[in-house]
Amino acid sequence: MKVVTNRWIRWVRRLAPLSMAVLAGCAPHHMMRNFWLLDPKGVISDTQLHYMKLDVAVMLLIIIPTGILIVWAMWRYRKSGGKGRFDPKWDHSNAIEAVVWGIPILTVAVLSYYSIKAIYAVNPYNPTVITQSAGKLSKVEPLDVDVISTDWQWVFIYPKQHIATVGRLVIPEHTPVRFRLTSATVVNDFYIPQLVGMIDVMPGMRVKQALVANRIGTYQGFSANYSGPGFAWMTFRTQSVSAAKFHSWVQGVQGSPQHLTYADFNRIARPTINVEGKGSYFSDVQAGLFDHVIAEVMNGKIYPTPMDMTESMAPYLQK
Repeated sequence: MKVVTNRWIRWVRRLAPLSMAVLAGCAPHHMMRNFWLLDPKGVISDTQLHYMKLDVAVMLLIIIPTGILIVWAMWRYRKSGGKGRFDPKWDHSNAIEAVVWGIPILTVAVLSYYSIKAIYAVNPYNPTVITQSAGKLSKVEPLDVDVISTDWQWVFIYPKQHIATVGRLVIPEHTPVRFRLTSATVVNDFYIPQLVGMIDVMPGMRVKQALVANRIGTYQGFSANYSGPGFAWMTFRTQSVSAAKFHSWVQGVQGSPQHLTYADFNRIARPTINVEGKGSYFSDVQAGLFDHVIAEVMNGKIYPTPMDMTESMAPYLQK
C-alpha cells in the first residue's frame, strides 16, 4: 500500500509543473500568482466565471464517467482473463443507442440553455446582469467613457467631465460604466480580465462595452490583438475608486494645463512605444472628438505603422 501511495505522489509531482504551465495562460508569465480570470472584481467578469464553471461542471459529468467506463471496459473485455463473451449474431442494442445519442443531445441542450443566458447576461450593448442587478445600481448615474486605440496607446475621453487620459482609466466602484470604442489605426482588443471580457475595437467603427467594478483596486488592461512592434507595451492601468475620490480626481484632471484637440490627438496617435507605462492627463477636450476620429478614418485618414521590429523601434520610444 505504501508503494502505491509513493507512486501516486511521484505522479502528482510530475504533473504539477504541467498543470501550472497550462493555467499560466490565465495571466501573463510575470503575474502567475494572480490568475485574473479566476479572480473577478466586477459584475460582468463574475458572471463570466460563473458560466464558465457551469460549462466545466457539465463537461466533467461527461468526461469523468466516460473515462471510468473506458478503463472498466478495457479491463473487463481484455484478451487474457477478461469476462467478455463473443456473440457473432449481436448487431444492435437499444440501450446503447439511447446512451450514445441521448446523453450528447441532453448535454448540448443544457449547454445551449446556459450559453443563451450568458450571452444576454454579458451582452456588451445591453448586459442584463447590470440592468437586473441590485436596485442600488439603477439609482446610480452611469459613467460614459469614449475609448480610442492608437499605435500603441489607449486614449480615454470622459465627455461629460470634459477630460481625457492616455494609459489610465479611472472609474468609480459600484457604478455602471458605458464605453464607446473605436480605433484610429488597426483592429485591437480591449480587455480587462478582472472586470470585463475582450471586445474588438475596429477602425472607422463604433462598438460598445459595459462594466461595473465591485471593489476598489487597480486592475490591468491591455490589447489582446497583435498590432505591431509596440503591442507588448499597449497596456493601461484601470483604477476603481470611491465616488468621492473619483470626483476629486476629475477636478484634478480638469485643472491640467494640457488640452486635447484633434490636432493634439494626431500627435498622440503617432506610433509610440510607452515602455514605462506613463499616463497623460488632459482638460478642455474638444467636443465630439470621438466621432470626429471615426469620420476622419472613414475619409481615409491613416497613421503609418512601422512593422520592422528591431533597431527601428528606438525612434518610437516615448521620451
